[in-house]
Amino acid sequence: MGGIGGVGSWAAEAMARSGVGEISLFDMDDVCVSNSNRQLHALDSTVGRPKVEVMAERIRAINPDCIVHAMSDFVTRDTMAECITPDMDFVIDCIDSVNAKAALISWCKRRKIQMVTTGGAGGQIDPTLIQIADLNRTFNDPLASKVRSTLRRDYGFSRTPNRHYSVPCVFSTEQLRYPKPDGSICLEKKFVGEGVKLDCAGGFGAVMMVTATFGMVAATRAVDKLVSGTRRPSERVKPAAATPDQA
Repeated sequence: MGGIGGVGSWAAEAMARSGVGEISLFDMDDVCVSNSNRQLHALDSTVGRPKVEVMAERIRAINPDCIVHAMSDFVTRDTMAECITPDMDFVIDCIDSVNAKAALISWCKRRKIQMVTTGGAGGQIDPTLIQIADLNRTFNDPLASKVRSTLRRDYGFSRTPNRHYSVPCVFSTEQLRYPKPDGSICLEKKFVGEGVKLDCAGGFGAVMMVTATFGMVAATRAVDKLVSGTRRPSERVKPAAATPDQA
């Protein structure tokens, strides 16, 4: 789990309640009072504590048998080898940094580690418009678009529009709502600069119905892959040799 915020905290909860036996959580942020509107672990009693520690405690309370690795670190290009190891079965990317997302996607692709990534969940109010598609087929998602550009520029990904990256991406088709100086919203970006984020000072707004649905869709894809038999070759059960009666 890369990123345990408004999307990642819900995905982590879903994985824990689905019986996943070992989960690694990566995030360096502490719980902030401004997280209360959208992040599962944000409570009055947890403000100021590391997100990974709070989420790890919650997962262990749900399933005491689950092995949880709470890693207070960001997944970046420099830390990738330490964070994402070949023995991981699946990676859920809920990071909001373009460079970190691109580095993680490239790392997993090169090593054939299954994953799902998520687009931007801010500036939206309708969770019914969330869907999943190949990263190279998403639209109306500025974050996914910037990640594609970075992958093409820095990691050699195809620039062909119809080429599949084989990287599932959770995104929304909803038109983004941008903040205006007077506190209202509009459907144009002219009042904000580049890199607008989820924050309390003129950034994107967010509602948990949307961020949580992003997380649930990502977790659904992860669980589906984990239980569908798409394991590494070394883990696949070889069929027993046929006996004379079965031949």
